[in-house]
Amino acid sequence: MVFSSLEFLFLFLPVTLLLYFTVPKKHLKWRNVVLLVTSLIFYGWGEPVYVFLMIATIIVDYICGYYIDKYLDTQPLKAKGVLIAAIVINLGILGFFKYYDFIVSNLRLIPGLDGLPLLHLELPIGISFYTFQALSYVIDVYRRDARVQKNVATFGAYVTLYPQLIAGPIVRYTDVDEMLRKREENIALFASGVRTFFAGFAKKILLANVAGEIWNAQSAIPLSERTVMGAWIGMICYAFQIYFDFSGYSDMAIGLGKMIGFKFLENFNYPYIARSITDFWRRWHMSLSTWFREYVYFPLGGSRCSTIINIRNLLIVWLLTGLWHGASWNYILWGLYYFVLLVIEKQVLHKILVKLPVFFQHLYALFFILFGWLLFVFEDLSAGIVYLGNMFGVGTMASISQLDFYNITRFLPFIIICVLASIPQPRRLFYRFYEKYMWVRVAAYVAGAAVLVLGLSYLVDSSYNPFLYFRF
Repeated sequence: MVFSSLEFLFLFLPVTLLLYFTVPKKHLKWRNVVLLVTSLIFYGWGEPVYVFLMIATIIVDYICGYYIDKYLDTQPLKAKGVLIAAIVINLGILGFFKYYDFIVSNLRLIPGLDGLPLLHLELPIGISFYTFQALSYVIDVYRRDARVQKNVATFGAYVTLYPQLIAGPIVRYTDVDEMLRKREENIALFASGVRTFFAGFAKKILLANVAGEIWNAQSAIPLSERTVMGAWIGMICYAFQIYFDFSGYSDMAIGLGKMIGFKFLENFNYPYIARSITDFWRRWHMSLSTWFREYVYFPLGGSRCSTIINIRNLLIVWLLTGLWHGASWNYILWGLYYFVLLVIEKQVLHKILVKLPVFFQHLYALFFILFGWLLFVFEDLSAGIVYLGNMFGVGTMASISQLDFYNITRFLPFIIICVLASIPQPRRLFYRFYEKYMWVRVAAYVAGAAVLVLGLSYLVDSSYNPFLYFRF
């Protein structure tokens, strides 16, 4: 089940909120039980078998957290042993389901190992997200950054919390520890959550899905008919699709969290206005960047070390970042691509970039971000290389065709809307007038209702409603 589905909007969400708010506010533990049960139902809606895997994760990490807390002061070696066991178990489960077939398929290329069996396991939805969340709990307890959670249902609610269960943002335990024990729930926060949710809904349905359909149409054009302009239009639209798809879903998750008193951290901060690749990764999927920084990069030594060791640390982080996104060589190369760019930027380009006009800083960042998405989208690397060549005139029928002129005319208004939605200025201007003029507030509610009707109409009429980060 996805947030942008009719089942979620008209069945699951109303029933869940009704059950949640039926429990008196003073009985927060029972509200957490409601969240645990409804979140398991939400997850099991599409994958009932893997609910047991999630329950096992909850039990293992709850027990490990308990013993880490018990031994930390008196028997630190035992506490460290429990932590290592928790890490091995969590990453072992993730590795088995996500990487077994990838590893075996590569080993089978070695003579004598071609008989190794492939299991063709279905990847549990959201396993990368909830595994990292569970790991953050045991690590935070070991570090004394968070208190041990003695109520198993409350801990289970944290791991399974349906707003961010399937696709994040990745919520570290230390960020919600207090909210699990005591949280503020009021009409103003609920209303803010509704607005945030439907802003994300509009991004997902009206921008990401439309951009995705354009990308699919452009990438499906036969090679003999492909043009340079068509290849660029397709790649630009994919960049918009993945941004609005993921940031829209994150906004919906943050909005749902607000409705029940959780204040999740933002996951995106207008990444396409970045002036460098370093800046881009401070703005894109910030919860993942924060997780790797806090639990991998800093423990390795971060940047407070020699240049060689720092480069090693960056290599490990970006190799893991690529692997986290998927069991395929293109994701590994995507991670290494950003590793190389960041090292070059850090060691050489930074002093040059800051002296350039802002426009050229943006152009530089967008150019390399776009080619990053080319690596990301093509699991078939040979097809990706062909498409890259097409963008520079290799193997194309022409630079531009009559069909391209027609498509530019059709798509230009939509692309302009996507550009405006990718920069902060329109939002700032809106809120300035929103606070000042009543008619703007009325118009906003009318526009919001219209967007909702359009979005629902799209859902009813179209069968195209993918979510790109489900497979991660």
